[in-house]
Amino acid sequence: MTSFRYVRKEVFSPTSIYILRCITGFSAGYFLMLTFPRFDLFWALLSIVLVISPEGKDTARLSLERVKANLIGAFSSFLPVYLPFGTYYKVLAGIILAALLCRIFNLLSVARTAVVAIIIILIEKPNEGFMAPIDRFLSVLSGCVIGLLITLTTAYIIKLAYKRQLLIEYKLLR
Repeated sequence: MTSFRYVRKEVFSPTSIYILRCITGFSAGYFLMLTFPRFDLFWALLSIVLVISPEGKDTARLSLERVKANLIGAFSSFLPVYLPFGTYYKVLAGIILAALLCRIFNLLSVARTAVVAIIIILIEKPNEGFMAPIDRFLSVLSGCVIGLLITLTTAYIIKLAYKRQLLIEYKLLR
């Protein structure tokens, strides 16, 4: 009984689950980068890993909050991106707007994620033209969605596997 419990505890530990999710997310993002080299999907890969939560409890909620924070960050980048100021001031305006929106939506605990999205959209190759921030926004958004789907899908699969493992242990020890 002790060996079953030990194996179950290790296999279903938050660390093991986080490693599984990160490997799955990185693999998905890397595959997309290789499959669609014309698009700048590095930011999707980064967003996938940012959305996946290492916390064992409330993982889906935290991942969803990070997606919302990424969307706030992306939105906060769009307003100042076309202002007639330098990049530094555009990022400052985006940070202020993101912090205020995160406060309004009670997401201040994940505001850091919003600021990362702002930096990705506004600083990375700022002179690429009109479509570059939109491309990076779409890349960040797709990464957030993929990361959230990985979190939700693995949570469902892990829950089923855990129940199945308990059933097997029960039948073996009966």
